Amino acid sequence: MRARESAEGDLGRSQRAARLLLSRPLLVAGLTPDEEFRLVRTYTSELREWFDRETGWRLTADAQTIRLMKLTADPYDHTHPARDPKARTPFSRQRYVLACLALAALERADGQITLGRLAEDVVLAAADPTLAATGFTFTLDRRERRADMVAVVRLLLHWGVLRRVAGDEDAYLGTSGDVLYDVNRRVIAGLLASTRGPSMVGAPAPADRLAALTVEVVPDVEDARNRTLRHRLTRLLLEQPVVYYDELTEAEFAYLTSQRFAILNRITQLTGLVGEVRAEGVAMVDPADELTDVRMPAEGMQSHLTLLLAERISAAGGGGLRVSELHRHTRELARQHRSYWRKHATDPGAEVELVATALDALRALKLVCVEPADDPLVVARPAIARYALAEPTLRETRASAR
Repeated sequence: MRARESAEGDLGRSQRAARLLLSRPLLVAGLTPDEEFRLVRTYTSELREWFDRETGWRLTADAQTIRLMKLTADPYDHTHPARDPKARTPFSRQRYVLACLALAALERADGQITLGRLAEDVVLAAADPTLAATGFTFTLDRRERRADMVAVVRLLLHWGVLRRVAGDEDAYLGTSGDVLYDVNRRVIAGLLASTRGPSMVGAPAPADRLAALTVEVVPDVEDARNRTLRHRLTRLLLEQPVVYYDELTEAEFAYLTSQRFAILNRITQLTGLVGEVRAEGVAMVDPADELTDVRMPAEGMQSHLTLLLAERISAAGGGGLRVSELHRHTRELARQHRSYWRKHATDPGAEVELVATALDALRALKLVCVEPADDPLVVARPAIARYALAEPTLRETRASAR
């Protein structure tokens, strides 16, 4: 009995370690809680072997950092952007470029640096003729540009690239102060997860360059092809809310059909996620509701609206709804729920931002797709059916019958 309890305890601890690593692929000592860091270190060997075999992801670990090199299964997926850790606003293209320039500057910087000096280095890097030829410019003459710089720094703090020594970013934003940071070079060295160095990529288009960073060469032998299929499908199941069959190639669909039980079982053993298999695809469901960056349902007015719009889109069927129709529906919902929602929800034009935020969440969960047009069409994906409201069923009880 004790041996069985010990085995169950080890399984629970190893699953927790795997879940921590999947939710935070970069763990830094001192930034990550000590208990969690030690737990993942304990199971590093087992996790390294599993991820290498099932996903092709490398796991590196030392006394200060643990890094899971997660290669994305879909480099063109824009539904899960980086976000400002404080304001939670998604990163724009400008902020992504600034993050890259900031990391390049920090790689050459001393062990300590101020926010003002880092911003100046970024301004100098942005003036490079090659970058300027793309139309990118960056200066510090406006508050909005300083806010972009602060958002990038907050993300670097969240990752552990920087550690605040003195000062406050809000003071810098108001031009009344500066901030001093320690620079962690070990974290910078392990940030880039790619199959080749950026200098080896020659594609001219940015989208092609991004895809080339993670392209993997597959030998033309059956074992290698099957291993590549297993890696890609396992990555999709671990990373995507839903894996739809119609998004897979014929080879991927055939392999998943024949190996589905084995693949789902291995993922469940590692993470505790439970496979939900439907006619249209597969989803790995988390009973603990932890391994997600977009929760639905959740607390708050925006989440309530997102849930109501999901129900409305699901009821519309395959024909979809125009965004203008969702705007009208949102205005009506705001009037119905004005006693509970924020006051600004009924302001003229407020529905535009509210619907846009809701659609971002629904797209991230792969519940809808949005077809571009002057008035975009929102089309329901099969998984949204779980948010549909069924017609009420009245059951006659013995008491009502009498």
